[in-house]
Amino acid sequence: MSAVWAASRAVVKRRKVQTAVIGLVVLCSTTTILLTLALLSAASAPFERAFGQQRGAHVVAAFDRAKVSDTQLARTAGRPGVQAAAGPYLQAVVDLPEQWLWVPSGPLTVVGRSDPAGTVDRIRLLEGRWATKPGEIVVNVQGTPGPDKLGTQLKVRGAPALTVVGFATSMSKSAGAWVAPEQMAALHPASVQMLYRFTQSSTDRQIRDSLSEATARLPTGSLTTTQSSLTLKRAFSAGVDSYLPFLTVFGILGLLISALIVGNVVSGVVVSGYRHIGVLKALGFTPNQVVAVYLTMVSVPAVAGCVVGTLIGDALSQPILRDAFSGIETGSAAIGVSPWVYAVCLLGMPALAILAALVPALRAHRLSASRAISAGNAPRTGRGLRIQRGLSGTRLPRAVSLGLGQPFARPGRTLMTMGAIVLGVTTVTLTTGLTSTMVAFGKHGQSNGAAWVNVEAGRPGLGQKAPKLSDRQIEERLRSLPGADLVTARALTKVRLAGYTQTAFANFYRGDTQMYDSEIVRGHWPHGRGEVAAAPAFLNQHGLVVGDRITLYLNGRQARVTVVGELIEGNPQAVESTWQTLAELAPDLRAVEYTVALAEGADAEAYAKAVKASGPGLYLLPGGSTNTTTATVVSFSAVFTVLLTIVAALGVFNTVLLNTRERRRDLGMLKSIGMTPRQVTVMTVTSVAGLGAVGGLLGIPLGIAAHRLLVDHVGVVAFPESMKDVWHAPQLAVLALAGVVIAVLGALIPARSAARLTIAKVLHNE
Repeated sequence: MSAVWAASRAVVKRRKVQTAVIGLVVLCSTTTILLTLALLSAASAPFERAFGQQRGAHVVAAFDRAKVSDTQLARTAGRPGVQAAAGPYLQAVVDLPEQWLWVPSGPLTVVGRSDPAGTVDRIRLLEGRWATKPGEIVVNVQGTPGPDKLGTQLKVRGAPALTVVGFATSMSKSAGAWVAPEQMAALHPASVQMLYRFTQSSTDRQIRDSLSEATARLPTGSLTTTQSSLTLKRAFSAGVDSYLPFLTVFGILGLLISALIVGNVVSGVVVSGYRHIGVLKALGFTPNQVVAVYLTMVSVPAVAGCVVGTLIGDALSQPILRDAFSGIETGSAAIGVSPWVYAVCLLGMPALAILAALVPALRAHRLSASRAISAGNAPRTGRGLRIQRGLSGTRLPRAVSLGLGQPFARPGRTLMTMGAIVLGVTTVTLTTGLTSTMVAFGKHGQSNGAAWVNVEAGRPGLGQKAPKLSDRQIEERLRSLPGADLVTARALTKVRLAGYTQTAFANFYRGDTQMYDSEIVRGHWPHGRGEVAAAPAFLNQHGLVVGDRITLYLNGRQARVTVVGELIEGNPQAVESTWQTLAELAPDLRAVEYTVALAEGADAEAYAKAVKASGPGLYLLPGGSTNTTTATVVSFSAVFTVLLTIVAALGVFNTVLLNTRERRRDLGMLKSIGMTPRQVTVMTVTSVAGLGAVGGLLGIPLGIAAHRLLVDHVGVVAFPESMKDVWHAPQLAVLALAGVVIAVLGALIPARSAARLTIAKVLHNE
């Protein structure tokens, strides 16, 4: 084994360029694949781990107290398919008349539980203690508000104020708050809650079937609302889903390019090292030991590149994960990269490099010592020589005709090189289209380039001064200020959806709502009573499509509404509606925010100063012109494009380097008969420029197909056709040159090296 290691080290030292190529290729590919796997694991592993630790409920079900008894509900725990159950717990939906800290006004689901433990839905207490007597409440929160918030009063309409004694979180999202069972009578509960864990819960259908079996013997109509754990899981990973498709594509491209280039490098080393193989076998190396020499040569740079790539990928994954999970209720789930991701990268990438090198290395296994030594370094010339002779009869310059014929001397190497170029062009095309789509997405709603100003009406619950003007007066005041073009008012509250346990946010608009028409990708923006629009993530999580009808509940009132529009994107927990619909639910609710679209050319700073001077109670909100998702996707697409383009160019570099080393004798002869260094450079670059041109023509349609596949499967954004149709003739013409550029960049350095090669040096080496 020591002899194999010594021979491998000698090969690594002698083949420094090929060693560096393998290391860089594996480094870039490891970075891309780690980012992909990090997002993939973060999309499910933290949720499932925390959900399992808290014994989360696969279904949170609410039943009508008037139609079913506690005894009947308790019996459902023994039904087939029920693994465990908890309850019944009394449940009430109370109304908060005003915002309390971060909890907005509107409905709040309160459940009576004597303690946070249990066989299902073990609630994690973050701060304070559990509510043990009437007048106390524990609030479900995201994060840790701080002990200074304990002891504050939570006002409830129609009931005494409750003292907050604790903050907790539930992965099942079974309630917005919990109180002692003795407190529930004062809250007038109309429902009873049951928490179920099922033996079969992997799919929506399994959960529906298990719930149907568990409640089969209950009175008809007693089950009022349900919430599935899969819905929570989809909401948890909604942000990740926007990044995962394109990172997956880049990861696959990186793996394919890596396999092609590593195989090409080892194949070239074996072919150009026939004499070395023959000498090793003549010295007593067995065929297996010869193969081990070349596999070890690959393993050393592959391991080094993999380690560095893992470190870089880990550093890049942190900002992506922070952005992907920003604003999402993660409960007690700790967001991070799972250990198995590092293990897969550190073990899998070198293994992939070795597997890619195994096939060409086996060629060295089959060669006998005499055949290897006699083969030398000269390439097979039959087919390549015939094609070069045919090209010499054309009017092409001699250097160009010789260069175009060179790839046919090594068809296997040529195909692998072309494959790397095709994948490189595919990456460039994909990124170009993705960038165009995301830039259009970032600018949607601002087609005239005018600035928007957001003004907030002061809310005493947040320590702000309340405005002295009414909603209508504020709207008219903002409309009258110089520079204003369109003005809308927005009211915000939480509502309940019929059939769902979790509450949702509802935005109600009044004024010049035509400014939001560009936000719709299907249907239209709500204009009349009983109309709502929602984001793709909201519709997916609730199983809704445009045209479906749902019922909203608030303050004991209800409104039957129709989904008339699907937004390009938006809050996955909110619906958008009209002021007429708000009149059915809460006619006294005030607007909390006003959006002003300024006239073209208006000075936003001057308008902001005018708002401040118009009176107390109005606060300017920071502008939201920067789309972080757009910036993140475009930035990382650019990074991956650079990485994979470099990898593809390294593949070309390796091919040209091997070709020039194999053809040293031919180069010396050509120079001896008068070929100039410039002609040598032209010949060498031309040998791969043709491959680049063909690779460009093949890579463009693949890149366009990958782009369409990506933009059609981003679950949190529904791109309109105008944002998908980004391909135009000038753009495609430039992309057609991408393959040539990659080929020329990879060939330039070895071509210049070949041009500087002197006749004397060639003869000396011979």
